[in-house]
Amino acid sequence: MPARIPSAGLSRRELLMRTGGLAALAAFTAACGGNTGRPSSGGGDGSKATLSQWYHQYGEAGTKEAALKYAKAYTDATVGVQWTPGDYGSKLSAALLSNKGPDVFESQLNIAMVKSGQVVPLDDLIADVKDDFAEGDLATNTVDGKVYGIRMIVDPQVIYYRKSLLEKAGIKPPETVDDLINAAKGLTTDKMKGIFVGNDGGIALGGPALWSSGGAYLTEDNKPGFTNDRAAQAFGKLHELYASKSVLLGSPTDWTDPSAIVQGLAAMQWIGMWALPAMQKAFGDDLGVIPFPTLDDQGKAAVYSGGWTQFVSAKSQNVDAAKKLVKWLWVEKADFQEDWCLNYGFHIPPRKSLAAKAAKLQSGAAAETVRLTQEFGRTDNPAWTPKMSTAYNDMLTNVIRKGADPGGEITKAEKTVSTELSRLFG
Repeated sequence: MPARIPSAGLSRRELLMRTGGLAALAAFTAACGGNTGRPSSGGGDGSKATLSQWYHQYGEAGTKEAALKYAKAYTDATVGVQWTPGDYGSKLSAALLSNKGPDVFESQLNIAMVKSGQVVPLDDLIADVKDDFAEGDLATNTVDGKVYGIRMIVDPQVIYYRKSLLEKAGIKPPETVDDLINAAKGLTTDKMKGIFVGNDGGIALGGPALWSSGGAYLTEDNKPGFTNDRAAQAFGKLHELYASKSVLLGSPTDWTDPSAIVQGLAAMQWIGMWALPAMQKAFGDDLGVIPFPTLDDQGKAAVYSGGWTQFVSAKSQNVDAAKKLVKWLWVEKADFQEDWCLNYGFHIPPRKSLAAKAAKLQSGAAAETVRLTQEFGRTDNPAWTPKMSTAYNDMLTNVIRKGADPGGEITKAEKTVSTELSRLFG
């Protein structure tokens, strides 16, 4: 469920990271005041608590109405929904510094949110169902062994393609990055490009390319994990793809929207599962899906498994009531969880038991996307901060678009990341 609003040129991954990260990093600056729309909490004298629940502005029709429906159905507190258009991350960061911010909000976990005391642990909420959440969805919301957020939706990002176009060109679905580059070239015509990976040339592929080489943003002992020769080779391949003249640039919409592939501007597109209904409507069974291919036979294919997570603000005037709401909606109310994940675009329910019985995900490209996510899915590391992400994306921009030497760019990014890690971990 991406926010179908301008993202100031950020890749979806960076947008998601910054949405959570800005809130935490702002905690190191002066607090701001002002009314952020949060109602008074109440509940201290035994009366019903009043809670504020924040969402970013989703683009899919019906999402706001659904959020309001869930809030109205909750009877143990009065829940006010704030639907936040524009730069949700900046608005959230300011609100979380004040005493007038949300009680409950959606974002992505960043370690600074924990270190600055902005969120509370939620282990007790999922204790009885913890095994029903995928390991990656728990890991991305865990710091120092404590779970701080409950995943609301899982948004895998993969490559969707037109089966008939590949068959006509005599091309098999790519299994390696070289296959992908050759396929993009072979599918390019005077009217269609082989692939669309974003108007920036493919910054969104920076994580999957790294994972496909066997690397990681950070190692298990919190060291830069993108600095070896194989990572440099993977980044170089992204430039090779960009320089092949088979990548669509200047699309009317960016890669988070399916218009490029639906309108026949590209034969393949890197995009999230949220766009599946629109692509299936256009192509039916002609739609195929693959993960980001492996670098070579020593690597492994990759699927970026993003999504949104629900948190409880440590500054809430009624933390217990806020936690109770989160448990009700995202642990107990299976029908609302299924509605949120399956009726406004396609998303994988974080609860394995719900995903297994989701009828809309049992066939075709949807079922294959679920399978690929289970086999190759990678989630965000909460220790990877927005500052690290900016340095990494600057490196990718220079390598992909400008043809800069990957080794030299890695060295520059590594310096920034190492400095951040020293600040966080000593």
